Amino acid sequence: MATGSVNVSVEDPGWEAIPGSPTSIAQRAAEAALSAARCSPDVELGVVLTGDATLRQLNSRYRGEDKATNVLSFALDDVDGPAEAKPLLGDVYVALETVRREATAQEKSVSDHLSHLVVHGVLHLLGYDHRFDADARRMESLETGVLHAMGIADPYGGDRRIEGNRREP
Repeated sequence: MATGSVNVSVEDPGWEAIPGSPTSIAQRAAEAALSAARCSPDVELGVVLTGDATLRQLNSRYRGEDKATNVLSFALDDVDGPAEAKPLLGDVYVALETVRREATAQEKSVSDHLSHLVVHGVLHLLGYDHRFDADARRMESLETGVLHAMGIADPYGGDRRIEGNRREP
């Protein structure tokens, strides 16, 4: 099944120091999430690899929280555009410094944590959420299945939880 179009951009050059191409890692994770969610192949989304300063600004502006966070998803509800254009789902932003800190604290590789956060962010673009326990269990189950298929351990083992990360308006 085709998985849609994923455009990865790198805003913070620090991402290039991460072992194993971060753009390829993000691309693979986004495509895996789209496939697992049985998303139409006619969609497009962006993944922006940036830094804490950008995520802090976005988090403050759109969520009222003046702090950096690991990942934010911005879903686009308006899919108007040229007929030949793919429907745009939105963008997933990931913060380098926070990802590094969390990966170290959780004793996992930055690559695995990046994969998890991209999967998590893409699922938010597709309407998944974790505000309520039942929704969180459904979303986490899908995430762990996607990551397992990618050869990545369950990120929710023990007390490992992603903080924040709500679908943005």
